Amino acid sequence: MSRVLRARQALLVSALSLPPLLGAASAAADDTIKHPGDHPHYAVEVEPHVLLGWGNGWGDGIGVGGRFSIPIVDNGFVSTINNSVAIGFGLDVLWFNGCYYDRGGCSATGFDFPVVMQWNFFVAQHWSVFGEPGLVVYHNSWNCPGGPCPAYGNADTFLEPALFIGGRYHISDSVSLTMRLGFPSFSFGASFFL
Repeated sequence: MSRVLRARQALLVSALSLPPLLGAASAAADDTIKHPGDHPHYAVEVEPHVLLGWGNGWGDGIGVGGRFSIPIVDNGFVSTINNSVAIGFGLDVLWFNGCYYDRGGCSATGFDFPVVMQWNFFVAQHWSVFGEPGLVVYHNSWNCPGGPCPAYGNADTFLEPALFIGGRYHISDSVSLTMRLGFPSFSFGASFFL
């Protein structure tokens, strides 16, 4: 039997034995989600972050921002799992390298003011995930060479529904790494639970 054939057989046997091993590992997995109230307790979460933005007719963007979340329900809407509910407020500033009516060198600056309900699920000892439905006030201003941008002038402000999803890796009960995906941005930062 050639070495290549033996290697393929060993790989096949390994691949076939992997699912039972994974099943055994998941059976012994962290069951933090099944323990209501077994999560960090805090008065406010402070989250500075950096942003990558896209879409809405703009070019790619970068920015900075922050969120403040205040817990309102310590043992969330589902009493049998480890969850909590908070109200979140924030400010994000994004600088885009394009805008709706690109006249060669057009740019945009966006200010986003989200107000959300943050529903947290503490799924493992160091991991939590969340969903954030709510509203965002957007204020955008454009810099269009040669005069005002068509149709909108140089700025507009509007209110839209928002939905964000995210996750945290809890380094300790008071600090986590946090990422969030929504429209029109992705954020990454740190959360401090005070």
